[in-house]
Amino acid sequence: MVDERKDGAYGTPQKYDPTFKGPIYNRGCTDVICCVFLLLAIVGYVAVGIIAWTHGDPRKVIYPTDSRGEFCGQKGTKNENKPFLFYFNIVNCASPLVLLEFQCPTPQICVEKCPDRYLTYLNAHRSQDFEYYKQFCVPGFQNNKGVAEVLRDGDCPAVLTPSKPLAQRCFPDIHSHKGVLMVGNETTYEDGHGFRKNITELVEGAKKANGVLEARQLAMRIFEDYTVSWYWIIIGLVIAMVLSLLFIVLLRFLAGIMVWVMIVMVILVLGYGIFHCYMEYARLRGEAGSDISLVDLGFQTDLRVYLHLRQTWMAFMIILSILEVIIILLLVFLRKRILIAIALIKEASRAVGYVMCSLLYPLVTFFLLCLCIAYWASTAIFLSTSNEAVYKIFNDTACSVAGKTCNPETFPSSNESRLCPGAHCQFAFYGGESTYHRALLGLQIFNAFMFFWLANFVLALGQVTLAGAFASYYWALNKPDDLPAFPLFSAFGRALRYHTGSLAFGSLILAIVQIIRVILEYLDQRLKAAENKFAKFLMTCLKCCFWCLEKFIRFLNRNAYIMIAIYGTNFCTSARNAFFLLMRNIIRVAVLDKVTDFLFLLGKLLIVGSVGILAFFFFTHRIRIVQDTAPPLNYYWVPILTVIIGSYLIAHGFFSVYGMCVDTLFLCFCEDLERNDGSQERPYFMSPELRDILLKESAEEEGKRGEVEE
Repeated sequence: MVDERKDGAYGTPQKYDPTFKGPIYNRGCTDVICCVFLLLAIVGYVAVGIIAWTHGDPRKVIYPTDSRGEFCGQKGTKNENKPFLFYFNIVNCASPLVLLEFQCPTPQICVEKCPDRYLTYLNAHRSQDFEYYKQFCVPGFQNNKGVAEVLRDGDCPAVLTPSKPLAQRCFPDIHSHKGVLMVGNETTYEDGHGFRKNITELVEGAKKANGVLEARQLAMRIFEDYTVSWYWIIIGLVIAMVLSLLFIVLLRFLAGIMVWVMIVMVILVLGYGIFHCYMEYARLRGEAGSDISLVDLGFQTDLRVYLHLRQTWMAFMIILSILEVIIILLLVFLRKRILIAIALIKEASRAVGYVMCSLLYPLVTFFLLCLCIAYWASTAIFLSTSNEAVYKIFNDTACSVAGKTCNPETFPSSNESRLCPGAHCQFAFYGGESTYHRALLGLQIFNAFMFFWLANFVLALGQVTLAGAFASYYWALNKPDDLPAFPLFSAFGRALRYHTGSLAFGSLILAIVQIIRVILEYLDQRLKAAENKFAKFLMTCLKCCFWCLEKFIRFLNRNAYIMIAIYGTNFCTSARNAFFLLMRNIIRVAVLDKVTDFLFLLGKLLIVGSVGILAFFFFTHRIRIVQDTAPPLNYYWVPILTVIIGSYLIAHGFFSVYGMCVDTLFLCFCEDLERNDGSQERPYFMSPELRDILLKESAEEEGKRGEVEE
């Protein structure tokens, strides 16, 4: 039964073709020009990588360099036994010049260890502490100058303070003890009154780095948690994989029951979450400090603090209650559509059952994506470190030649040194004036663009491969006897042999939109400091528009790839035919397709929720597995969040196969309705179970449409 209004605006419905038996095998290459462009781009990408690897040095990112641009702690260098970088006057690191030059305007040397005591040069001079102090002076320093000359020439620091290494750099050991700011064991700052002027000045400058020190402390604690809990995290991810695989296998044989069990389990899991939040909320009633609001508490690096607040559990309870109500309302209003979606999922389960190797294909996609990410990341690092050492003149006072480039070998005898006696020629940053160095920004943009293009191509290849395999199942009249041998490998071969250009075309369009979004994000970060409200409004609108455009292109590409897998047409033709086919069945698309997505989302939430609850009880020592118990942790949310995120990615990988199967079967079903009428001469290719429920729904829709027209 075909609606006459389907002709015209959204193309002509497919006609009956007795020779059509599913994916066409006699096909030709499509979008050859795009295939050539992709190959040329890959060759250029490889050339960029070779150039970057030739000029780059990742050590510049990892390891610190002294004022002469020499690495600290690297084998084969004169600083091999000096792994830490020491700043003569770290207060200067708070200068705005750091933001421009990415280098502190103070002498820096490599040292064996950071200073562990408070000591001034004046006190150490001509005393037995001088040998200790001398190791923090410039290499080759001779004690043949007066105190004033040494400090003027920057041969030694004026003061040493207890320090600790952070990323192989010596930072003052600043910490708070009972409201008193301490440096090492010295009380240096209390209620705004300084006990020592020079240390107080140091603290005032170093307080700006307190956020970095707190971040370092947080990062170290998180790293410690990973080192003691990685074994249990892997076990949690394995459990998630087993549950996902078990769920998929059960879905193959008990699709209807499993869907309803899944729905009920999600409701029960959310209900238990609400109950647990209420019990914690009630337990904290009357406890000291539990009524403090989240706003008054502010941000705390120790997230466990929030769990001692009643307001936190109230917020969790409200969020879970809203989710529970939304899911129940959707189930009530979409109950009929859920029955149709279950029929489609049953058919998808049969298709996956006959093409079981499709469940392993996400591993191929994951491997190829890892290659893309690794190549992009390594190329980006080598590009960013392929600059040359640039030396500039630094001076604490006003100087006409400050900021100019210099040569550290000849600077002591140069005119600039005589013009500014207190100036220093020291390493500033890595850069260059050659054509290659000026093109680095463009090469980084090209690197990001090629990453998006290749990553989208890998995803497109997976979609076409799965679509071709599942389309072969649908268009087999006598299932599974008419199903071709090795449908997944056949579809993979057809995609690479004939449609590399079409996949490159669709991926190119999506990559262009994505790189534009990246540029908009970069511009938005640059405009955050501006007060131009119109510019911010315009930027927000552009970001929203391109976000919507990317979502639409993803949807269109996905369906275009299904048509490519079936008919072997080029990308534009496939995208147009898929779009028109969906528009001719817009009601089914708007409801049925989204209902199946909703059910798959519930399946993911069930797996993630189950593993997450198990991880929560285990890492909070509420349950014990066999004789083992959870290791002591700084933040138990670290392994829990890792397990939850990893479980979702694993579940998404398995359910993505089902999602592609459902989308393919849905488009094939729409084509089947237009090509055939169910008679003996033109039989439907869909299974009897799917035909009964879907055609019944179609008849009801036609009846309602006729009543509206009357």
